[in-house]
Amino acid sequence: MRAIGETDRGGGVEFRQLRTFRVVARTLNLTRAAAELHYAQSSVTEQIQALEADLEAPLFERGGRRLRLTAAGQRLVSYADQLLSLAEEARAAVREDAEEPSGDLAVGALETLCVHRLPGVLSSYRARWPRVHVSVREANRGELYGAVRRGDLDVSLTFGEPPADEALGAATVDTERLIVVTPPGHALATASMLTPGELAGEPFVATQVGCGFREMLDRSGLGSSVVAELGSMAALCGCVAAGMGLALLPESAVREQHARGVVAAVPLKDAAAPVTLTWLRRRESRPAVAAFLAAAGAA
Repeated sequence: MRAIGETDRGGGVEFRQLRTFRVVARTLNLTRAAAELHYAQSSVTEQIQALEADLEAPLFERGGRRLRLTAAGQRLVSYADQLLSLAEEARAAVREDAEEPSGDLAVGALETLCVHRLPGVLSSYRARWPRVHVSVREANRGELYGAVRRGDLDVSLTFGEPPADEALGAATVDTERLIVVTPPGHALATASMLTPGELAGEPFVATQVGCGFREMLDRSGLGSSVVAELGSMAALCGCVAAGMGLALLPESAVREQHARGVVAAVPLKDAAAPVTLTWLRRRESRPAVAAFLAAAGAA
């Protein structure tokens, strides 16, 4: 098997082929891949065939209109992601001026942090470093950490403790009080503070297992009282307002609904959620990333 970039008789795996392979592996359809890449379908086919020849292994099983990855193709997907990510990092590092950050910066955050915290950070960052093109992705915590590990995101902003991973850097940039969200007329709505003991037996609505918000509820000893799982803060607050149950959320997640009187909000005693910034350590030296870490309070 020849190495990436090896030129035996003009061959060798090319980054263009890997980019094409990655799109075909995602779509499993040559026509859709060609349209997405703006190539002729014959060009996509030729690139895949050349890649298979260079790697000396079939990457797809062909049956009718639908493709299927072989075991070798499945293994190549993660390597292609890593190689292309490193190529983009190298390109950005070479182009960036050490004195003035430039290039692309991919930032991810939870829904609540995208709405309430990230805009201020991004506004000040862009005002100072206008040559950086910032893109933002909203996702759940597991998806964000996975995207940072793969190099799809430079940094992510989440609630909760970061994963134990030597490849990742992390910093707690703030904390938020945890709030018990109740319907306005609930018996607990007028309390100044609540304890987990006072909430025993109360039904709760929560996000799915694995989400940072759900972990906060579980750590408070209230996870066994969950009667429904929902995917967004708006849905959670809507179900609370309708009387389906209570919720436990960071203060910023419920501030607007509380101000409008849709729900009541009572702090949970001695309970807070860390706001965590996570990044890929190998990208710390990129000026655009380092500048964002400083702007977000991680440096």
